[in-house]
Amino acid sequence: MAVAAPAAPPALPPARPPGYYVRQRLLRNMPAMLGLGFIVLCTLVAVLGYWVMPDNSPSANNGLVQLQKEAPGFRATILRLPRPDSIRGADNPLLTWWQGRAPRFREVPIASYEIRGDSLITRPYQNHSALADRRQAYALSAVAGQPGSAAALAPLARQNIIERTYWLGTDKAGRDELSRLLLGTRVSLGIGLVAVLISVLLGMLVGAVAGYVGGWVDSVLLGLMTVVWSIPGIMLVIAISLALDSKGVWTSFVAVGLTMWVDVARVVRGQMLSLRSATFVEAGRVLGLPQDRLIARHLLPNMTGPLIVLATSNFAAAILLEAGLSFLGLGVQPPAPSWGLMVNEGFQLLGTAAGLWLTLLPGLAISLLVLSFNLLGNGLRDAYDPKTPLA
Repeated sequence: MAVAAPAAPPALPPARPPGYYVRQRLLRNMPAMLGLGFIVLCTLVAVLGYWVMPDNSPSANNGLVQLQKEAPGFRATILRLPRPDSIRGADNPLLTWWQGRAPRFREVPIASYEIRGDSLITRPYQNHSALADRRQAYALSAVAGQPGSAAALAPLARQNIIERTYWLGTDKAGRDELSRLLLGTRVSLGIGLVAVLISVLLGMLVGAVAGYVGGWVDSVLLGLMTVVWSIPGIMLVIAISLALDSKGVWTSFVAVGLTMWVDVARVVRGQMLSLRSATFVEAGRVLGLPQDRLIARHLLPNMTGPLIVLATSNFAAAILLEAGLSFLGLGVQPPAPSWGLMVNEGFQLLGTAAGLWLTLLPGLAISLLVLSFNLLGNGLRDAYDPKTPLA
């Protein structure tokens, strides 16, 4: 009688590194992935900057007063008058990326135009205010930017008359609201990135030294953390801005970053206190490893998860803090397109037809970006928790 062969043991699942399970938990968290997708989209918009703005002309920052406070979907006819080469300035790729291209045209909104001989006759655009209907004559050579006959210059002049659509309307200075919202992502993400870098580096340094060394060093650094913790963040930013005696984008970046390191330092100190007596740390001391190498190569990498979660939280907090400072006039200064400053400009117009969307649109942008970072932070917290199931 034949004996049945024993059944083969079930195949064991392949061994995976811990990072694999973290990625799987994060990818299956739909709210976190939606937040990450919006953050990536905002990052692309911030990097591309002026190249993705509907209005990348000088009027994006300076505005056309005749087009102020127009409703979303407004269309205007713009006459672009070429500037002399001496005004354009040299093209610098870095300055072009951050500040936009040199102003090559002077823009004039018009209601209609006609060509008569060697002149372009325009009727000015009339906005909410009563303006005199005075026609303006421009030489075709000035509009085309080069000399020539009237027949040759007429097509070139028509090319400098464009139709522009303001999809989200214009603000009180006649600037395109959509372009300023897109460019405002650069300020919000920039200040969040700088603040997180400063807070993480400074917090890791102070927290690691306090938790690992202990003794009187820990007491002094813990007292410093407690003092800084007790000061309201916005008051501390105001004090740092006054101490630096300047206002602007980079001052706001540094000031916000110097107020957020305490959270990181307290987390790192707590983790260091629990890990400094671990077996692998005792083995490192027996082998004679220097303290700085033991902290940097063996202790801090074990805190990656909590630090990443805290960094996303600080990112959202920095964006809110910068918006509040700009709203109060203590952060980014005009004409820089900061979302907080745009909310303040719209707030001043509440009660008018344009005040609602000029306040609502930048406020909605701030809320969506902060919500995205909070969703991503919650997803990372669950992803680094080994008790969270993969299914």
